[in-house]
Amino acid sequence: MSSSNYISFQEAKNKLETYCAYQERCHTEVINKLYALKIPVGLHDEVVVHLIKNNYLNEERYAKSFVRGKHRLRLWGERRIEQELKFRGINQRIIIIALKEIDQEEYQSNFLALCERKWENTKENDLYKKKKKIQDYLYRKGYELNEIIDALDHLAIQG
Repeated sequence: MSSSNYISFQEAKNKLETYCAYQERCHTEVINKLYALKIPVGLHDEVVVHLIKNNYLNEERYAKSFVRGKHRLRLWGERRIEQELKFRGINQRIIIIALKEIDQEEYQSNFLALCERKWENTKENDLYKKKKKIQDYLYRKGYELNEIIDALDHLAIQG
């Protein structure tokens, strides 16, 4: 490797501290960033350990923040949030802890509001097709199928 491509431990540490300070990151994102910055693989563990010791990198804090954000801003259901955290390599124990960040009253309220909004905005005359479109949408959002079916049946009865 030429000296112009080499990055020192101190430079790597500084770049990753800034990266992690900007927003919560998980280990996978940090490792990907290390590769993207072409930081020598030999320094990866040392940089990650430094970030953890100095509280720049904390998987539980990341997972809790992720759960709150995806639920409140994107209105994702628990299933989708859990799948996304698994995809990011988050430990199941941490996922269970993080999902407790969701207030169940708020969850139910957001779900019903999302159902109603989607019901109002879906232009389909065939009731079966309308329910199917909304069901698919809500399922992709990460809500449980039985919850979705109950809510859509209730909305269909209301008119």
